[in-house]
Amino acid sequence: MHPVLQGIVTIMVGVGGCVGYFYFANMFLDKVLFPAKGPKAGQNINRANKVRPWLFLFPAMFALGLYLVYPVVGSFWRSLFDRSGANFIGLGNYIDLFGGSTFRTAVFNNLMWVLVVPAAATFFGLIVAQLTDRLKWGNIAKSLIFMPMAISFVGASLIWKFVYSANPDIGIINAVRDTFGMDPVDPVQVRFWNNFFLMFILIWIQTGFAMVILSAALRGIPEETIEAAIIDGANPFQVFFKIKVPQIMGTIVVVWTTITILVLKVFDIVYTMTGGNFGTHILPSYMMTYMFRDDGRATAVAFVIMILVLPVMIWNIRQARKEMR
Repeated sequence: MHPVLQGIVTIMVGVGGCVGYFYFANMFLDKVLFPAKGPKAGQNINRANKVRPWLFLFPAMFALGLYLVYPVVGSFWRSLFDRSGANFIGLGNYIDLFGGSTFRTAVFNNLMWVLVVPAAATFFGLIVAQLTDRLKWGNIAKSLIFMPMAISFVGASLIWKFVYSANPDIGIINAVRDTFGMDPVDPVQVRFWNNFFLMFILIWIQTGFAMVILSAALRGIPEETIEAAIIDGANPFQVFFKIKVPQIMGTIVVVWTTITILVLKVFDIVYTMTGGNFGTHILPSYMMTYMFRDDGRATAVAFVIMILVLPVMIWNIRQARKEMR
Protein backbone atom coordinates (compact mmCIF):
# COMPACT_ATOMS: atom_id res chain seq x y z
CA MET A 1 0.00 0.00 0.00
CA HIS A 2 1.26 3.50 -0.83
CA PRO A 3 2.43 5.36 2.33
CA VAL A 4 0.02 8.26 1.72
CA LEU A 5 -2.92 5.88 1.28
CA GLN A 6 -1.78 3.90 4.30
CA GLY A 7 -1.74 7.09 6.37
CA ILE A 8 -5.23 8.05 5.25
CA VAL A 9 -6.58 4.58 6.02
CA THR A 10 -4.90 4.62 9.45
CA ILE A 11 -6.44 7.99 10.31
CA MET A 12 -9.88 6.87 9.13
CA VAL A 13 -9.71 3.60 11.06
CA GLY A 14 -8.34 5.32 14.18
CA VAL A 15 -10.84 8.19 14.22
CA GLY A 16 -13.70 5.94 13.15
CA GLY A 17 -12.79 3.40 15.79
CA CYS A 18 -12.77 6.05 18.54
CA VAL A 19 -16.11 7.49 17.44
CA GLY A 20 -17.60 4.02 17.15
CA TYR A 21 -16.31 2.99 20.57
CA PHE A 22 -17.75 6.00 22.36
CA TYR A 23 -21.06 5.80 20.48
CA PHE A 24 -21.70 2.11 21.10
CA ALA A 25 -20.30 2.27 24.65
CA ASN A 26 -22.76 5.03 25.50
CA MET A 27 -25.58 3.09 23.85
CA PHE A 28 -24.71 -0.06 25.80
CA LEU A 29 -24.49 1.92 29.05
CA ASP A 30 -27.75 3.83 28.59
CA LYS A 31 -29.87 1.20 26.85
CA VAL A 32 -28.68 -2.11 28.31
CA LEU A 33 -26.91 -1.70 31.65
CA PHE A 34 -28.74 1.30 33.10
CA PRO A 35 -31.83 2.11 31.01
CA ALA A 36 -33.35 5.49 31.81
CA LYS A 37 -36.91 4.21 32.13
CA GLY A 38 -39.14 2.51 34.63
CA PRO A 39 -39.33 3.05 38.38
CA LYS A 40 -35.51 3.05 38.77
CA ALA A 41 -34.85 5.55 35.98
CA GLY A 42 -33.36 8.22 38.27
CA GLN A 43 -31.14 5.71 40.05
CA ASN A 44 -29.96 4.26 36.74
CA ILE A 45 -29.10 7.71 35.38
CA ASN A 46 -26.95 8.41 38.45
CA ARG A 47 -25.22 5.05 38.11
CA ALA A 48 -24.59 5.62 34.40
CA ASN A 49 -23.09 9.05 35.11
CA LYS A 50 -20.70 7.48 37.63
CA VAL A 51 -19.61 4.75 35.22
CA ARG A 52 -19.37 6.96 32.09
CA PRO A 53 -16.05 8.70 32.96
CA TRP A 54 -14.37 5.32 33.53
CA LEU A 55 -15.83 4.12 30.25
CA PHE A 56 -14.19 7.05 28.44
CA LEU A 57 -10.92 6.59 30.32
CA PHE A 58 -10.74 2.87 29.58
CA PRO A 59 -8.96 3.13 26.17
CA ALA A 60 -6.22 5.36 27.62
CA MET A 61 -5.87 3.19 30.73
CA PHE A 62 -5.72 0.06 28.61
CA ALA A 63 -3.03 1.57 26.36
CA LEU A 64 -0.99 2.69 29.38
CA GLY A 65 -1.33 -0.72 30.96
CA LEU A 66 -0.33 -2.48 27.75
CA TYR A 67 2.63 -0.26 26.85
CA LEU A 68 3.80 0.87 30.30
CA VAL A 69 2.67 -1.31 33.20
CA TYR A 70 2.96 -4.66 31.44
CA PRO A 71 6.56 -4.03 30.21
CA VAL A 72 7.61 -2.97 33.73
CA VAL A 73 6.11 -6.05 35.36
CA GLY A 74 7.39 -8.29 32.55
CA SER A 75 10.90 -6.82 32.80
CA PHE A 76 11.05 -7.40 36.53
CA TRP A 77 9.86 -10.97 36.04
CA ARG A 78 12.51 -11.64 33.38
CA SER A 79 15.18 -10.21 35.66
CA LEU A 80 14.49 -13.10 38.05
CA PHE A 81 15.75 -15.67 35.51
CA ASP A 82 19.23 -16.66 34.40
CA ARG A 83 20.85 -15.71 31.09
CA SER A 84 18.99 -18.42 29.20
CA GLY A 85 15.64 -17.22 30.55
CA ALA A 86 14.70 -20.79 31.47
CA ASN A 87 15.87 -21.15 35.10
CA PHE A 88 14.35 -19.10 37.90
CA ILE A 89 17.09 -17.70 40.17
CA GLY A 90 15.13 -15.13 42.18
CA LEU A 91 17.21 -12.10 43.13
CA GLY A 92 20.42 -13.75 41.96
CA ASN A 93 21.01 -11.22 39.19
CA TYR A 94 20.62 -8.33 41.61
CA ILE A 95 22.97 -9.94 44.14
CA ASP A 96 25.59 -10.46 41.44
CA LEU A 97 25.17 -6.88 40.24
CA PHE A 98 25.70 -5.25 43.61
CA GLY A 99 28.62 -7.56 44.27
CA GLY A 100 30.45 -6.62 41.06
CA SER A 101 33.09 -3.89 41.02
CA THR A 102 32.10 -2.71 37.52
CA PHE A 103 28.52 -2.17 38.61
CA ARG A 104 29.66 -0.18 41.64
CA THR A 105 31.86 1.92 39.35
CA ALA A 106 28.90 2.53 37.05
CA VAL A 107 26.73 3.60 40.00
CA PHE A 108 29.47 5.93 41.28
CA ASN A 109 29.92 7.45 37.81
CA ASN A 110 26.17 7.89 37.46
CA LEU A 111 26.14 9.68 40.80
CA MET A 112 28.85 12.05 39.57
CA TRP A 113 26.92 12.70 36.37
CA VAL A 114 23.76 13.46 38.37
CA LEU A 115 25.60 15.86 40.67
CA VAL A 116 27.68 17.67 38.05
CA VAL A 117 25.77 17.81 34.74
CA PRO A 118 22.34 19.17 35.86
CA ALA A 119 23.94 21.72 38.19
CA ALA A 120 26.48 22.91 35.62
CA ALA A 121 24.04 23.02 32.69
CA THR A 122 21.43 24.87 34.75
CA PHE A 123 24.01 27.33 36.11
CA PHE A 124 25.54 28.10 32.72
CA GLY A 125 22.09 28.32 31.15
CA LEU A 126 20.99 30.81 33.82
CA ILE A 127 24.11 32.96 33.42
CA VAL A 128 23.86 32.94 29.62
CA ALA A 129 20.15 33.79 29.77
CA GLN A 130 20.88 36.79 32.00
CA LEU A 131 23.82 38.05 29.95
CA THR A 132 22.26 37.64 26.50
CA ASP A 133 19.14 39.54 27.55
CA ARG A 134 21.37 42.61 27.93
CA LEU A 135 22.93 42.38 24.47
CA LYS A 136 21.59 43.83 21.22
CA TRP A 137 22.73 40.70 19.43
CA GLY A 138 21.49 38.49 22.26
CA ASN A 139 19.11 36.53 20.02
CA ILE A 140 22.01 35.59 17.73
CA ALA A 141 24.06 34.49 20.73
CA LYS A 142 21.12 32.42 22.02
CA SER A 143 20.75 30.75 18.63
CA LEU A 144 24.42 29.78 18.59
CA ILE A 145 24.28 28.43 22.15
CA PHE A 146 21.04 26.56 21.47
CA MET A 147 22.41 25.04 18.25
CA PRO A 148 23.97 21.94 19.94
CA MET A 149 20.44 20.88 20.93
CA ALA A 150 19.82 20.18 17.23
CA ILE A 151 22.72 17.71 17.15
CA SER A 152 22.23 14.10 18.15
CA PHE A 153 24.23 12.79 21.09
CA VAL A 154 26.22 10.56 18.74
CA GLY A 155 26.99 13.49 16.43
CA ALA A 156 28.05 15.67 19.36
CA SER A 157 30.26 12.86 20.66
CA LEU A 158 31.99 12.52 17.30
CA ILE A 159 32.64 16.27 17.26
CA TRP A 160 34.22 16.18 20.70
CA LYS A 161 36.13 13.05 19.82
CA PHE A 162 38.10 15.24 17.42
CA VAL A 163 38.47 17.94 20.09
CA TYR A 164 39.88 15.39 22.56
CA SER A 165 42.07 13.67 19.95
CA ALA A 166 45.58 12.75 21.07
CA ASN A 167 46.90 14.07 17.75
CA PRO A 168 48.09 17.69 18.28
CA ASP A 169 47.14 18.50 14.68
CA ILE A 170 43.48 17.65 15.41
CA GLY A 171 42.78 17.86 19.15
CA ILE A 172 42.58 21.33 20.69
CA ILE A 173 43.74 20.18 24.12
CA ASN A 174 46.85 18.50 22.77
CA ALA A 175 47.49 21.41 20.40
CA VAL A 176 47.71 23.69 23.45
CA ARG A 177 49.91 21.16 25.28
CA ASP A 178 52.15 20.88 22.23
CA THR A 179 52.55 24.67 22.18
CA PHE A 180 54.03 24.52 25.68
CA GLY A 181 56.21 21.53 24.79
CA MET A 182 54.15 18.99 26.74
CA ASP A 183 53.64 15.41 25.61
CA PRO A 184 50.26 14.56 24.03
CA VAL A 185 47.69 12.75 26.13
CA ASP A 186 44.35 11.15 25.34
CA PRO A 187 41.89 12.83 27.77
CA VAL A 188 39.29 10.07 27.51
CA GLN A 189 41.82 7.51 28.77
CA VAL A 190 42.77 9.43 31.92
CA ARG A 191 40.85 7.55 34.58
CA PHE A 192 38.42 9.45 36.80
CA TRP A 193 38.98 12.77 35.00
CA ASN A 194 37.81 11.28 31.72
CA ASN A 195 34.30 11.17 33.19
CA PHE A 196 34.30 14.95 33.45
CA PHE A 197 35.42 15.27 29.83
CA LEU A 198 32.42 13.15 28.84
CA MET A 199 30.11 15.14 31.13
CA PHE A 200 31.16 18.36 29.45
CA ILE A 201 29.68 17.13 26.16
CA LEU A 202 26.22 16.80 27.73
CA ILE A 203 26.64 20.13 29.53
CA TRP A 204 27.48 21.72 26.17
CA ILE A 205 24.29 20.29 24.69
CA GLN A 206 21.90 20.99 27.58
CA THR A 207 23.04 24.53 28.37
CA GLY A 208 20.97 25.74 25.41
CA PHE A 209 17.86 24.02 26.75
CA ALA A 210 18.32 25.54 30.21
CA MET A 211 19.02 28.95 28.68
CA VAL A 212 15.76 29.03 26.68
CA ILE A 213 13.54 28.03 29.62
CA LEU A 214 15.26 30.28 32.15
CA SER A 215 15.36 33.22 29.73
CA ALA A 216 11.58 33.05 29.44
CA ALA A 217 11.31 32.88 33.24
CA LEU A 218 13.58 35.91 33.69
CA ARG A 219 11.49 37.95 31.28
CA GLY A 220 8.40 37.08 33.30
CA ILE A 221 9.75 38.73 36.46
CA PRO A 222 7.78 41.89 37.34
CA GLU A 223 9.82 45.00 36.58
CA GLU A 224 8.50 46.67 39.73
CA THR A 225 10.48 44.36 42.00
CA ILE A 226 13.71 45.06 40.10
CA GLU A 227 13.14 48.82 40.08
CA ALA A 228 12.37 48.80 43.80
CA ALA A 229 15.61 46.93 44.52
CA ILE A 230 17.64 49.39 42.42
CA ILE A 231 16.04 52.35 44.22
CA ASP A 232 16.96 50.72 47.54
CA GLY A 233 20.60 50.67 46.39
CA ALA A 234 21.03 47.06 45.29
CA ASN A 235 23.92 46.43 42.90
CA PRO A 236 23.51 44.23 39.77
CA PHE A 237 24.76 41.10 41.59
CA GLN A 238 22.31 41.61 44.44
CA VAL A 239 19.46 42.22 42.00
CA PHE A 240 20.27 39.02 40.17
CA PHE A 241 20.93 36.66 43.08
CA LYS A 242 18.53 38.10 45.68
CA ILE A 243 15.67 39.40 43.55
CA LYS A 244 15.57 37.51 40.26
CA VAL A 245 16.80 34.04 41.20
CA PRO A 246 14.38 33.54 44.15
CA GLN A 247 11.44 34.47 41.91
CA ILE A 248 12.31 31.85 39.30
CA MET A 249 13.49 29.16 41.71
CA GLY A 250 10.59 26.91 40.75
CA THR A 251 11.59 27.04 37.09
CA ILE A 252 15.23 26.39 37.99
CA VAL A 253 14.23 23.27 39.91
CA VAL A 254 12.10 22.02 37.01
CA VAL A 255 14.99 22.53 34.56
CA TRP A 256 17.41 20.84 36.95
CA THR A 257 15.20 17.79 37.48
CA THR A 258 14.45 17.49 33.75
CA ILE A 259 18.16 17.36 32.96
CA THR A 260 18.66 14.93 35.86
CA ILE A 261 16.16 12.50 34.31
CA LEU A 262 18.01 12.78 31.00
CA VAL A 263 21.35 12.14 32.71
CA LEU A 264 20.09 8.96 34.35
CA LYS A 265 19.14 7.63 30.91
CA VAL A 266 22.06 8.93 28.84
CA PHE A 267 23.91 6.25 26.93
CA ASP A 268 25.03 7.53 23.54
CA ILE A 269 27.90 9.72 24.70
CA VAL A 270 29.68 7.10 26.79
CA TYR A 271 29.11 4.34 24.24
CA THR A 272 30.40 6.49 21.36
CA MET A 273 33.39 8.00 23.15
CA THR A 274 34.77 5.09 25.18
CA GLY A 275 32.34 2.16 25.03
CA GLY A 276 32.48 2.18 28.82
CA ASN A 277 36.22 1.48 28.91
CA PHE A 278 38.79 3.28 31.08
CA GLY A 279 36.43 3.39 34.06
CA THR A 280 33.69 5.42 32.32
CA HIS A 281 30.82 2.94 32.58
CA ILE A 282 27.46 4.32 33.64
CA LEU A 283 24.37 2.19 34.23
CA PRO A 284 22.90 2.39 30.68
CA SER A 285 26.24 1.55 29.04
CA TYR A 286 26.82 -1.20 31.61
CA MET A 287 23.38 -2.61 30.74
CA MET A 288 24.34 -2.74 27.06
CA THR A 289 27.32 -5.00 27.83
CA TYR A 290 24.81 -7.70 28.82
CA MET A 291 21.99 -6.84 26.43
CA PHE A 292 22.74 -9.48 23.79
CA ARG A 293 24.33 -12.16 25.94
CA ASP A 294 22.60 -12.10 29.35
CA ASP A 295 19.02 -10.94 29.16
CA GLY A 296 18.34 -11.51 32.86
CA ARG A 297 21.17 -9.33 34.11
CA ALA A 298 20.56 -6.63 31.49
CA THR A 299 16.91 -6.46 32.53
CA ALA A 300 17.97 -6.23 36.18
CA VAL A 301 20.16 -3.21 35.37
CA ALA A 302 17.27 -1.63 33.43
CA PHE A 303 14.99 -2.11 36.42
CA VAL A 304 17.57 -0.47 38.71
CA ILE A 305 17.72 2.51 36.33
CA MET A 306 13.94 2.78 36.41
CA ILE A 307 13.91 2.78 40.22
CA LEU A 308 16.54 5.55 40.26
CA VAL A 309 14.66 7.67 37.70
CA LEU A 310 11.23 7.27 39.34
CA PRO A 311 11.74 9.56 42.41
CA VAL A 312 13.18 12.31 40.22
CA MET A 313 10.23 12.07 37.82
CA ILE A 314 7.75 12.28 40.71
CA TRP A 315 9.57 15.31 42.07
CA ASN A 316 9.57 16.92 38.62
CA ILE A 317 5.83 16.36 38.19
CA ARG A 318 5.10 17.88 41.59
CA GLN A 319 7.22 20.94 40.86
CA ALA A 320 5.56 21.38 37.47
CA ARG A 321 2.14 21.28 39.14
CA LYS A 322 3.25 23.92 41.65
CA GLU A 323 4.36 26.13 38.76
CA MET A 324 0.92 25.84 37.16
CA ARG A 325 -0.92 26.96 40.30
